[in-house]
Amino acid sequence: MYGGLGLKNVLTMILAGGMGERLYPLTRDRAKPAVPFGGRYRIIDFVINNFINSGFFKIKVLTQFKSTSLIEHITRTWRLAPEIGQYVDVVPAQMRKGPFWFRGTADAVFQNLELIFDERPEQVCVFGGDHIYKMDVNQMLEEHLETGADLTIATIPVSVSEAHQFGIVEIDENWQVTGFVEKPKEGARTIPGRPDMVLASMGNYIFKSGVMIDVLQHNALRDSAHDFGKEIIPDMFPRMNVRAYDFAKNRVPGEEGHNRGYWRDVGTIDSYFAASQDLVSVTPAFNLYNPQWPLISSSLHLPPAKFVFADAESQRIGIATDSMVSDGVIISGGTINRSVLSPRVRIHSYSEVDEAILMDGVEVGRHSKIRRCIIDKGVKLPPGSMIGYDSEADQQRFTVTDSGIVVVSKGMVIEERSVAVPLEEPPSKPETRNQKPETRN
Repeated sequence: MYGGLGLKNVLTMILAGGMGERLYPLTRDRAKPAVPFGGRYRIIDFVINNFINSGFFKIKVLTQFKSTSLIEHITRTWRLAPEIGQYVDVVPAQMRKGPFWFRGTADAVFQNLELIFDERPEQVCVFGGDHIYKMDVNQMLEEHLETGADLTIATIPVSVSEAHQFGIVEIDENWQVTGFVEKPKEGARTIPGRPDMVLASMGNYIFKSGVMIDVLQHNALRDSAHDFGKEIIPDMFPRMNVRAYDFAKNRVPGEEGHNRGYWRDVGTIDSYFAASQDLVSVTPAFNLYNPQWPLISSSLHLPPAKFVFADAESQRIGIATDSMVSDGVIISGGTINRSVLSPRVRIHSYSEVDEAILMDGVEVGRHSKIRRCIIDKGVKLPPGSMIGYDSEADQQRFTVTDSGIVVVSKGMVIEERSVAVPLEEPPSKPETRNQKPETRN
């Protein structure tokens, strides 16, 4: 690989200003890259970890939409060594080119060309900040330099039925880009020899610095969408050296074969939920536990998770199976299965949680039953709550996807429904003389 010599001349720009409308209500109060994922992470953490683990230490994060929590998270988490040229800097939208915000992905970079002029890199990485994956960016950079490409696009095969969600790349036998269509409704050209698959852009690019500056300056003069997929790539590939990088061949140290090529666009509630479920498998498709590729996030300095009560006779047992449980969680006599629990979650006695994502500070009251749902930060479920079992009732109170995933919005107040609570609790073991009375949790 090109190692440190090449990396000194590379600037990374992460696009983190997306609204994430399809992830609503999770994006009601935060930008899409700031949405929590995997218990203790934010979506933005995964792309930053990829660059840090790959040895790239000059990173600018371009923000715009509802960016307060995103900015707070990055500034508190990613503190490098600026005195030796290592940084993760947040760059808010500043209307540098006129009285308007970013008008597209290309315009976001164009409005921040001063960052490139100041740093004077030879290559510029422009990556999205809202996908879940691992990638050794060195390998993509190496191929970019070896081919002398003006632009290299990271790509991944997806099914023809998903083509309308992505920019579709057409290539020749040397992975030279010969065509590009942004989110085609039909007629996308398939991969040679694979009639059921198309080659999708991951929204990750490496540009020659001078070429990118020239292309963006010309694009800014047009009355257009100012978007990489809609305009920049279609304009470049017929007249420049534009290459596709095969993400499937990327090798991350310490990863098993079944983990390679994992990439998820968590742009919808259903895809976000599915990616979260990928984490809790016995052999997860996306592995958070690889010591050779550590995944860093904010350190909350919380106590360890605690599981209490082992009263089998009254079925008051604190237990979690096939789940991820973060620091500060207390599972007090409840049962958890195939779920992701964020920090400070509290599960009270006799409750059942199945295939759920509970975010920071969620509290589940006694005798509650919830399944196939996402409960956002700070929600307190009263005793006897039932979510995910009655579609009609859920639709009257919450956001419900076509596949039946229920989303309870951040800070939502749930009314107590006492009818769901048993009139009498299961009998508990009689106290002995030396046994302290149980606390009500």
